Order: sequence, then structure tokens, then C-alpha cells
Amino acid sequence: MDRAIAPATQNQRQRRRWLLGTGFLVLLLAGVLAFRSVLKPSLRRADVLTAAVETGDVEAALTAAGVIIPGREAVITSPIQSTIRRVAVAVGARVAPGQTILELDKELANSALAKLDDEQRRNQNKNSQIQLSLEGNLTDLRAQASVQAVKVRSLQSALRDEQRLLEIGGGTAETVRQAELNLRVAQLENERLARQIQTQRQANAADVRELGYTVSMQQRSITELASKLRQADISSQQPGVLTWVNENLGTTVQAGDALARVADLSSFRVRATISDAYAEALHAGDPVVVRINGTDVRGAVASISPAVDKGVVTFYAQLDNPHHPALRANLRADVFVVTRAHRGVLRLRNGPFYQGGKEQPVFVLSGGRAVRRTVRFGDSNFDFVQILSGLRAGEQVVVSDMKDHLDTPELTLHD
Repeated sequence: MDRAIAPATQNQRQRRRWLLGTGFLVLLLAGVLAFRSVLKPSLRRADVLTAAVETGDVEAALTAAGVIIPGREAVITSPIQSTIRRVAVAVGARVAPGQTILELDKELANSALAKLDDEQRRNQNKNSQIQLSLEGNLTDLRAQASVQAVKVRSLQSALRDEQRLLEIGGGTAETVRQAELNLRVAQLENERLARQIQTQRQANAADVRELGYTVSMQQRSITELASKLRQADISSQQPGVLTWVNENLGTTVQAGDALARVADLSSFRVRATISDAYAEALHAGDPVVVRINGTDVRGAVASISPAVDKGVVTFYAQLDNPHHPALRANLRADVFVVTRAHRGVLRLRNGPFYQGGKEQPVFVLSGGRAVRRTVRFGDSNFDFVQILSGLRAGEQVVVSDMKDHLDTPELTLHD
């Protein structure tokens, strides 16, 4: 015969079933959570770089390659055609004004100068001969004019005699007319000689001036060559450092060929090149930032070359502090030409995360997690990117390359 189960026993069995069910559910939930934690993507905190969103200035800039060059550099050229005889100063040495740097062979120039001197003496002698000849011609014309003047006076006297004879009946009208005609012819000849003398004087003066010009030009050539001979011992007109010299002894150089360069290394400027694709955006006076081994020196675009060479444009920049201790001749530098400036805006340090677009997702740190968020960007430069929306000042953003996680909404960061 079955007996009824006591209520206490039933309650105990019910509690046991509830406990077993609850334990199973807890174990199941723990397993699910553990499985999810295993599948959830994560990164080591040490493997990512982060930066804080801050308020500051962002200058949009074009990047150019630059070289530091001396503020002033004198190129010394050969004054004559000659050969290099001796180099007196080594590259890198300081030179004083007037100090001989290089000597040229003067023998050929001395021979040319002697030839010019001989030609000048010949011109001067020729000038004297021509002047004597011209003066002789003028003297002959004057003598002819004097003879003709006497003849005119004689014919005037003969005309008066014929006129008196005609008055007293001892002459004829025909003889008077003949005397008048003879006098008129003599007077015309006298006037012709006077004009010829005047013309001869003017021609003599023109010839003398022409000879004077020849002698003067020859003298200038002599003076110029003598001056070039004095400059054949090549020297600098300003103090500085010898940055280059033609050391090829015996080499023939033409007049105007560069022989040496002397630079004033107390001040510097920048020569930079940029792609011709940005030529329209480049203007004289644009601010520039010159970065030399982590040191920034500001300046402005001074001049832009009008020619494009192999797809690049060359421009020169003057520096606000051309005596900065970081400046060295021929030192390479990054040059940033500022095209726009934004003051007091949200900005984030530039890094591999930035793809150059106006809008892209980034990962923002929040309680041990990196949460994806879409952010709108403005202008950028080598250092910073302008934030237009999507971030607040003080937030920490992952600036490492995160392109492999752009489809992940959230990442867990662990040590």
C-alpha cells in the first residue's frame, strides 16, 4: 500500500530541482559569455598609438624639398682666356677681401696687351699724318682764295678804268660789259673757294673726330685688358668661406667661366623645389615653415622661378631668422608652404590613421575599449589634422593604422 510523501520531503526535492536548474543556467550563461569574449576582437594597448584631441592652430601647407644655401654667394669668373696656374686657398678656408685664391697664366694676355699698345702708337702716328695732310689741303685752298681775291681787286680796278674811259669817250660800252663779266666770274670763283674752304674745315674736323674715336676706343681696350691682367690673380671682394674652386691645374678657361665661389655663411636662405602641379597655389610672400632635424624656422617665399624644369618649380625663401644656429650650408630640409591658416580649432596629431579624406571612421578610447566613430576632417598638414565634427576636446583617439579594423564597431584593449 503506497504512502503519501511528506510535504517536507516534497519541498526539499523541489528546492533541489530549482538549484540544479539555476546552476545549469548560470553555467550556460558563463559559457556563453566566455565564448563571446573569446570571439570579440581585441588589441594590446602597447601596440597602438593614441593622441588627444586638442584646441590649437592648423595651417594647411604644401610640402616641398629644400636645401639651405648661403644668403650671399659670390661667383668669381675668369677675366681673360687663360690656363689655371696655381690654387692658393683650399675649399672650406676663410678668405679676406683681396686675398689671392687662384692664379692664371698671364703670358698670352701680356702679349695681347703689347700688341694693343703697338696698334695704339700706330694709330696716333697715323692721326698726326692725316692731320698734317688735312691742314696742307686747307692751306692750299686758302692760298688759292688769296690769289683769287687779288684777281677780283684787279678786275674791279680795270672795270673802273673802262667806265671812266667810256665817260670821256675813249672807250666803248662793249669793253665795259666785258670787264663787268670778267669781274663777275672772278667773284663767283672767289665765293666757290670760300665755300670749299668752309667745307674742308668741316671735313677736317670730322676726320679728326673719327681718328680721335679710334684712338679713344683703342685706349679703352688697353685699359680694360690691363685691368683684367691685374685681376688675373683671382681674389674675393668680400670676406667669406671658399665653397668651391676649380683645382684643375693647366686647364684652359674662357673669359667668364666660373673659377670659385665665396659664400657669406653668417646668414642663410632656402632653395626649394615643388611639383609643377602646385605652381598655381604658390605665391610670392606665402609663409613657409622650414623643418631642420626637428627644428622649425619660419620665413616667406621671396621669389619663384618662371621656368619649369623636369616637372618641378624652383622657389627661394627668406627666413625670419637667417642666423639660426640650426642652419648649415647644403643641409636638406622639409619646406612647408602655408596656403591657409585656422586659429583656435579642434585638431588631432597627424598619423597613419588619416587617409586624407574629408570623412572617415576613427577609434576613440572609452573605458578600455576602442569604439569606432565617424569623424569629419578639414585641412591638414604634416603635424595636425583639423576636426570639423565627431570628436570633442580631450578625447583619446587611436592614430595608428587601423585599416584592418574599419569594419569592427568596437575593439577591446588589454595589457
